[in-house]
Amino acid sequence: MARAKKKSVDNSFFPFIKWFWILFLSGILGVFLIFLLAAWGVFGEMPTFERLENPQTNLATEIISSDGATLGKFYLDDNRTPVAYKDLPENLVNALVATEDARYYEHSGIDGIGTMRAFIFLGQRGGASTISQQLARQLFVGVRSKNLFQAVTQKIKEWVIATRLERNYTKEEIIAMYMNIYDFGYNADGIRSASRIYFGKEPRDLKIEESAVLVGMLKNSSLYNPIRREQLVLDRRNTVLSQMEKYDYISEEEKDSLQALKMDINFSPESHREGLATYFRMYLQGFLNNWLKKNPKPVTAEGERDTWNIYLDGLKVYTTIDSRMQKNAEDAVAEHMKRLQAEFFHQNTPQRNPTTPFLDLEREEIKTILERAMKNSERWRIMKAAGKSEEEIRESFNQKTEMTVFDWNSETREKDTVMTPMDSIRYYKTILRTAMMSMEPQTGHVKAWVGGINYKHFQYDNVIQGARQAGSTFKPFVYAAAIDQLRMSPCDELPDSQYCIEAGKHGNPEPWCPKNSDGRYSGNMYTLKRALANSVNTVTAQLIDKVGPKPVVSIVKNLGLTKEIPEVPSIALGTPDFNVYEMVGAYGTFANQGVYVKPVMVTRIEDKNGTVLYEYVPETKDVLSKEVAYAMINLLEGVTEGGSGTRLRHSFNKNDALYKEIITGYPYEFTNPIAGKTGTTQNQSDGWFMGMVPNLVTGVWVGGEERATHFKSINYGQGASMALPIWALYMKKNYEDPDLGVSKEEFQAPENMTINLDCSKVIQAVGEEDDLKDDLELDF
Repeated sequence: MARAKKKSVDNSFFPFIKWFWILFLSGILGVFLIFLLAAWGVFGEMPTFERLENPQTNLATEIISSDGATLGKFYLDDNRTPVAYKDLPENLVNALVATEDARYYEHSGIDGIGTMRAFIFLGQRGGASTISQQLARQLFVGVRSKNLFQAVTQKIKEWVIATRLERNYTKEEIIAMYMNIYDFGYNADGIRSASRIYFGKEPRDLKIEESAVLVGMLKNSSLYNPIRREQLVLDRRNTVLSQMEKYDYISEEEKDSLQALKMDINFSPESHREGLATYFRMYLQGFLNNWLKKNPKPVTAEGERDTWNIYLDGLKVYTTIDSRMQKNAEDAVAEHMKRLQAEFFHQNTPQRNPTTPFLDLEREEIKTILERAMKNSERWRIMKAAGKSEEEIRESFNQKTEMTVFDWNSETREKDTVMTPMDSIRYYKTILRTAMMSMEPQTGHVKAWVGGINYKHFQYDNVIQGARQAGSTFKPFVYAAAIDQLRMSPCDELPDSQYCIEAGKHGNPEPWCPKNSDGRYSGNMYTLKRALANSVNTVTAQLIDKVGPKPVVSIVKNLGLTKEIPEVPSIALGTPDFNVYEMVGAYGTFANQGVYVKPVMVTRIEDKNGTVLYEYVPETKDVLSKEVAYAMINLLEGVTEGGSGTRLRHSFNKNDALYKEIITGYPYEFTNPIAGKTGTTQNQSDGWFMGMVPNLVTGVWVGGEERATHFKSINYGQGASMALPIWALYMKKNYEDPDLGVSKEEFQAPENMTINLDCSKVIQAVGEEDDLKDDLELDF
């Protein structure tokens, strides 16, 4: 039997096979070695395990209102507040994955298919960076280098870090971190800020088309910016929607309908000088800085103890401010002050007032005011620091220059103009200022804080920095002392006649004989209730003579008014200066049954992890008995029932049309119980109104920066015309929102009231024919 021949083996391909495996294995080994070298830090420092676990990003401090809204943030470069994955809308996540990393849930940091595609087609058919790699670049690698070798090593580092991130975090956590880290431009650091700045809403409320805009910006937020390149961003948004349809996140019909929509950008920039509660936020900044000095971070393992940073550490500050009431307050201020300012301009044209905006001053006095303002200006400071001579600086103040100034008639509240810096100083002296604070008397929680008309142009906070004569709003403290010390009643009577306190009595160096505001004396007997309602000075003088200045000062101090007050009779008419912050706290004692509660603005501070760092403890003090406090409420209700605050209740019969033209929002027609007091100082320099309902006490002040800036007559310059309308507008807006819970009920009376409040036998009706008293009504 023949044996089969052995087939000869062709060994000609063996070298190729051998070299293929050598190169293949070498490539794998090389890639492994490159990754190993990168991990060892040969190509540059790599993040430690601790940094991967706790990546360092600058987090803004968030200011949170009592109703859960974000009032603002403190930050330097990064306006970033992190959002948890659960607070991201599903449509945003879908848009991100469909556009940036379709196989995101299938890979472990590196997309092999995408990488091969990018390598073969040199990036012409899409990149290969996964969401994890993009996060690695944002957190640890930085901007791509233009140097080829450095760019390659950066890419390798991204791969290594991306795989590490995938091991340390879930897919959901990586998406949240990426959306929180990205810079969307215009101080929109992270998805929370971007959502608020570009659409005026929280991320969870984003619509699909809005999410598509923000995801489209991830390619290049500087290029694809909806404020600067609307059409380009619209096209990019539609590309994102197409990607969502391609990967079945939306249907073709949804895609077509969404692409047909216009972009509805609601640009709401967030800065320290714009937005809600700007004055309060600046007060809060000082509060936090003081708190941080006394409360450093916990001691580290190395024994070090660093301080908190309000711009970087992502603190959460929970405040008492109610964002809805704050907006109502700011709107009320703007509504009235715009109209009041127009009237002031009308009365202070150069033809009507050659020394505008000042009254009752000599030329040299005006020159002194302007000189002081010039030397305190930012222009003077900058030029002085630059080494300019005083002569050069003074000359610059008389040279016309382009500038932007405050203007009530502009939608943006400012206008571009050309004037000399000295003219701008005089112009700003013409602008009336205001302050308003609203507080819950039972808790001391401050609900609204308006320190001025526009923080960008007027940064002086008149709520707490400013202090002006209290005028007739001080009188209730005199009445409280008389009722408390002498057991007087609102129904007790005193004559309206000229009254003098002789020299040497109560520390008086000279006789003190105050006049009524109109210079007349009726000679009639006035109950205390009617006298306070009409701010009769002669009755107030008799009361402080009876009780003495010392008990009045003592009560005032216990009511939280910290300024040094001379123990002399003249304080009865409100000569001392106080700020709105302390006055609201003092009046709150009357509404809180005699217990003073110090106003509080911050209830809690937490770090970025939710650890409580600070919790406030109420500061309270028993000042008056419940009976005395309620008697004061009864007296102050008389102000709005038949005195200087009567306009809150009803219209006047005469000249009503003219009245409506100058007093904002009139007639108000409140029917609920209101206790209050108007105040007007000498020459109408200051107008006050303190108004109370059972669970809300609000103080308003209006005046010029200089006391010589004021209305010529009491028609416009009284507290009932300058300040009361702001309170009325604010309260009307509050009552329109029942969710705010602002009371319309009666003030709570003590169970056993021994002070007589029934004045029916002695009280005389106060009608429109009464003489004009301080703050009573306009004199046409």
